[in-house]
Formats: sequence, structure tokens, C-alpha cells
Amino acid sequence: MATRTIHTTQELELIDACKQGNRIAQRKLYDDHVDYMMITCLRYVRNREDAKEVMLDGFCNGFKNLDKFEYRGGGSLKAWLKKIMINQCLMFLRKSNVLQYAEEPEQHNEPAVATDAISRLSIKELMETIQQLPDGYRTVFNLYVMEQLTHKEISKLLSISENTSKSQLHRAKKMLQQHILQNTKTI
Repeated sequence: MATRTIHTTQELELIDACKQGNRIAQRKLYDDHVDYMMITCLRYVRNREDAKEVMLDGFCNGFKNLDKFEYRGGGSLKAWLKKIMINQCLMFLRKSNVLQYAEEPEQHNEPAVATDAISRLSIKELMETIQQLPDGYRTVFNLYVMEQLTHKEISKLLSISENTSKSQLHRAKKMLQQHILQNTKTI
């Protein structure tokens, strides 16, 4: 318990120093979180250079708004920064006009999951497969599966209907399953 208190104290001191504009503290905060935030951005933005630019914009917004951050214990800073990164990614995708959604009102059954095929994939292979999804599918898939948002939350965030969110998720899962099954047949 003592090491957690020390870690929490150090994190609070780092946040306070960043709020005061201390560049060394800002660099430490950036270095502590850059890898995770880059991975988060790459889940939404395919092009590495664009993802890096989005991530840097996210960090700038984070530093500008750090006075609005409310510390809630270990991990809360990381979660707050991640939320900023996701919002930056969504703004980038909207501005790039790549998010296309086809309204499909009917409900879908979940595609059958080929767990044996999925278990043969490495995390890297699975992430590369997700990256190949069309932008709208990938965005809804990430928000639903990775961020664990509800269709209602996704619909508000992306300004789409809940049915469109459900449809995009269904199509994403179906496309992932087809891709995985095709690629594991050759193994």
C-alpha cells in the first residue's frame, strides 16, 4: 500500500507541476503516456503520421485543459487523456469526411465467433485486421468493444442513430470474421 501512496503522490506532484507550466514535468507526463496514447490513436486513424499528429494535438489539448482534470486515483489521468485522444480522433475523422454510415433499421443477430481461428492470431495480427475495416465500421467497433460504450452513447457521440451503430458493429464483426476465417484456412 505504501508504494501505491508514493506513486499517487508523485502523480499528483507531476500534475501540479504541469498545471504550473513546468516543461520538464510536461515532458515526463508525455513520456509516461505517449505509447499508450499512440496505440489508442492508431485504433481509430489508420495512417501513422495522421495518428501521431492527432495524438500531439490531444496532448496539447490535455495540457491546456489540465486545470479541468479531476484526480480520482491511480489511472484517472490515463483515462482522462485517453478520452481526449479518442475525441481528437473522432474530430479528425469527421473533418477528413471518412466516416460513412449506412442506415439499416433492422436488428441483426451477432455473427458466430470462430474462437479457434481467433485464438491462432497474435494481438498484432488481430489489430492489423481491425485496421483494415472501413472507417465507420472500425470507429463503431472500437467504441463498442474497446471503450465499452453503449449504442446509445455511440449514437450521441457520432450523431448517428442507435440502429446505425448496431448495424455498423454487426457489419464490422461479420467482416472481421470473414477475414479471419479466410486467413486462417491457409495456416
